[in-house]
Amino acid sequence: MKGCIFDLDGVIVDTAKYHYLAWKKIADEFGFDFTLKDNERLKGVSRMASLDILLSIGGIELSGEEKLKVADKKNRIYLEYILKMTPDEVLPGVKEFLTALHKAGIKVSLGSASKNAKTILKQVGIEGLFDAIADGTNVSKAKPDPEVFLKGAELLGLSPADCLVFEDAVAGIEAAHNGGMKCVGVGDPQVLSQADYHISGFEDLQLEDGKLKIKNRTI
Repeated sequence: MKGCIFDLDGVIVDTAKYHYLAWKKIADEFGFDFTLKDNERLKGVSRMASLDILLSIGGIELSGEEKLKVADKKNRIYLEYILKMTPDEVLPGVKEFLTALHKAGIKVSLGSASKNAKTILKQVGIEGLFDAIADGTNVSKAKPDPEVFLKGAELLGLSPADCLVFEDAVAGIEAAHNGGMKCVGVGDPQVLSQADYHISGFEDLQLEDGKLKIKNRTI
């Protein structure tokens, strides 16, 4: 393992709740209910693809131009939330693990579909812990397409096989595998059954002599 690539939402920070609140506000304006269960379908999915799912739930049809306006409005609502984020919102153990990777000489990249990734990392004070950022500003294909992870590896100057991905979504795990990378599923192992390894949180990880251990199992 020479590099680690991290998804953002649900791995580094929990911004899924802000996405949900923003999409719910859009749904409310259209006059239909958008539930937390519905929101699970949007995990790891691009903004426009998420909008298509939302509209299908509500039985709403819009033109391409109208979709762009709605997506932009959703993003403005979402930005209102994330611009209030603080360093306390970095998930437990993440900052310590990123710091340990740097000390061990292991490169670190973000691999997220979000166009707001840099804003979020800066807002929570960990932007400097990433050597590279592959996000919605420099990739266009949504997971499970591997583009964002391949871009992350490229920006680190590493081959995909030398990188380990951390993901909390099924589509993200598929993307990692499609790119020839192994993946650590962060969350419920039953939901993320296709991942190569599983952790409930970053407290499960140890880094010793440049080798990563999950619950004392070296990988």
